[in-house]
Amino acid sequence: MLKLLGRSNAYNVRKVLWLLGELGLAFEQEEWGRGHRATDDPAFRALNPLGTVPVLIDDGLVDGAVVLRESHVILRYLAAREGAVHLLPEAPAARALVEQWMDWVAYDMTLAMKGAYLGGELGLAPWSEPWAVARGRAEYAEGMRQVAAALEAGGPYLAGEGFTLADVPAGFLVHRWFAMRGIGRPALPALDAYYARLSERVPYRTHIRNGLA
Repeated sequence: MLKLLGRSNAYNVRKVLWLLGELGLAFEQEEWGRGHRATDDPAFRALNPLGTVPVLIDDGLVDGAVVLRESHVILRYLAAREGAVHLLPEAPAARALVEQWMDWVAYDMTLAMKGAYLGGELGLAPWSEPWAVARGRAEYAEGMRQVAAALEAGGPYLAGEGFTLADVPAGFLVHRWFAMRGIGRPALPALDAYYARLSERVPYRTHIRNGLA
């Protein structure tokens, strides 16, 4: 049985919820994090010493339970567990084309999102410093231009013709781009079409485009 620990409105948890929906997997969820059970609880820290959400527990294995943290690791694990090669190919080159977008979100876009969203949208310190907001918004806009350019060159999805794990982290960023109120958005028709395409997916509407930014 799969168990997901983390609050349903958390950025990294929502990505995992989206994939669980795409895969049609049954799971239990416990709400941990801000507004719910504190992640400094010893029971939680025994599972994840870093105190971050999400945590995935898979105790349905013959060789014992696996406990995982880090949302992108969990996404890869679930796709591999289910043999979902349409989401995460086995061939090294095809897999790398998917994973490069996942790593781009984690490494290139995290600070941009903190400045643009945590600072500019929510007003949370220290990201609310004017320079951090301005830089975050500028870098976020550049990131969305890069996504649009990739879609124009190869689309309709980021790794080509089919929906893959590449579209999960990036698809959340695209949603947040359109959900934020204070950011100027250049005209990017390919990005508009991509957002509409993702929004046709029920798990995306349930967990990402669900009224939350």
